[in-house]
Amino acid sequence: MEGQSEPASFDIGSPEALRIAAARTADLSPADRATIIELCTWAHGVDFSQLFSFLPPDGMHVIARLGAEVVGHAVITTRWLRPDGLELLRCAYVDAVATAPTHQRQGIGRGVMSRLAEAADSDGYEIGGLESELRGFYESLGWERWRGARAALTDAGLVATPDEQGVFVLRLSRTPPLDVDGPLTIKADGRFW
Repeated sequence: MEGQSEPASFDIGSPEALRIAAARTADLSPADRATIIELCTWAHGVDFSQLFSFLPPDGMHVIARLGAEVVGHAVITTRWLRPDGLELLRCAYVDAVATAPTHQRQGIGRGVMSRLAEAADSDGYEIGGLESELRGFYESLGWERWRGARAALTDAGLVATPDEQGVFVLRLSRTPPLDVDGPLTIKADGRFW
């Protein structure tokens, strides 16, 4: 992939090296897509069969493999965030983070998220964003929980989203100064967070 570094390798105590690489949605084969859906469904216990119907062709997938087995995944798509006092920021919004249950707590998720941050930064994003209840995991990787008020900008106007307590941001090289205690608005795209 142009502008991307070589896949990272991590020693997780296995004779096989963990390979982590990035690929666009449009470049994934039908077999890759089916494997990602299967992994996400297995890891979350929720049906992910419609995942690719929501992803644009330029979505960036970070995929971890041990040998031929896909053991980790995350995807970023473009969304728009507006912290108080700033213009809309191009956001690398993270979804479908999954590690195979048989390979959890081995550094795979950490490796995937580190590679994802590199891909987002090199792709020119201004900020990273995601929604999750896994506070400790994301905070250990440099993500910050947004403590201020949250809202979504819809065609009908601004909608408060106070129940969304697990909104996180990641400062990238182009991120302007932020006040995570101030208001944050996301541009709705069929969903809020």
